[in-house]
Amino acid sequence: MPALTSGSPSATRGLALVARPFLETQADEPGQRFDAMPNLLESYAWCHRLTRLSRSSFYLSFYTLPRDLFRDLCVLYAFMRVSDDLGDDATVPLGERCAAINKWRTMLGHALDGKRCEHPVLPALTDVVRRRRVPREYLVDVIDGVESDLAPRIFETFGELSDYCYHVAGAVGLCCMHIWGYTDPRAEALAVDTGLAFQLTNILRDVAEDARMGRHYLPQEDLDRFGLTTADLRTGEPLPRFRELMAYEAARARLYFGRAEELVGLCSPGGRAILDAMVRTYSSLLTAIESSSFDVHSRRIRLGLWRKMRIVLSSYWRYRLHPGAQDVALVDPS
Repeated sequence: MPALTSGSPSATRGLALVARPFLETQADEPGQRFDAMPNLLESYAWCHRLTRLSRSSFYLSFYTLPRDLFRDLCVLYAFMRVSDDLGDDATVPLGERCAAINKWRTMLGHALDGKRCEHPVLPALTDVVRRRRVPREYLVDVIDGVESDLAPRIFETFGELSDYCYHVAGAVGLCCMHIWGYTDPRAEALAVDTGLAFQLTNILRDVAEDARMGRHYLPQEDLDRFGLTTADLRTGEPLPRFRELMAYEAARARLYFGRAEELVGLCSPGGRAILDAMVRTYSSLLTAIESSSFDVHSRRIRLGLWRKMRIVLSSYWRYRLHPGAQDVALVDPS
């Protein structure tokens, strides 16, 4: 789910790229430079530190989790953060970013195959994948999603957009569900739909900003339906047709939020509070976009910190504070 990698890039880039030499090496057989790779406990600590420093808007919701789920989700977050930073660092030439992502994909495969880990996040990640039975293809799909965002692209149909959303959000949701736990097989399709709801909300919030950078995520078939061009997304003109398009896409997102609410009940008890908080936060963000009459050009619509905290606390109250609940990590479980 996209929320996992929201946060402050400036707060995380230095730590996430501590291992850049590991990505840049061309050696087929790692040499002395890998001798200082952290052991398993140190790898878990590295992932937790990266997550804490990220200042992600959802880090607070991590504390609704039981201690073991908190630890494992920090590892997944760290993997997503490192992957995203490899694609997002605009100071690095595009060709070098492509090469780094390809190397990262290879390093992940080597680690999951039981070979030497070449990045601080990988010892803990391989342990989580083994214990939580996370299919490795989901992690590869996430890296593929980062790679697909390197260059601007046009989505002709909603089907094409949905495939993109799977790679940048749905695959993340599937990884999360394996960590949080589920038994009903319907949860897998619902997790993908939940990621789609979240990513559609992100796209609607950022449609003007993205358009000014040459990125157009709304399907061309929908622009054609409402008589709009990609230039109309950049101008900020209060066109009725633009608001109609946004309302159409928001209604589509609402359908997927209905699926997301169904997923909460299929999640194992320990993970329900954080999933509920994420669903309600993104749903509230979509409501704020709608309430602004889709004015996404004059300002970036966001929820305030206290609003997010109220959502997290109410989800914690609803799903964790009941007889027989596990102890929640109320203090930083470092």
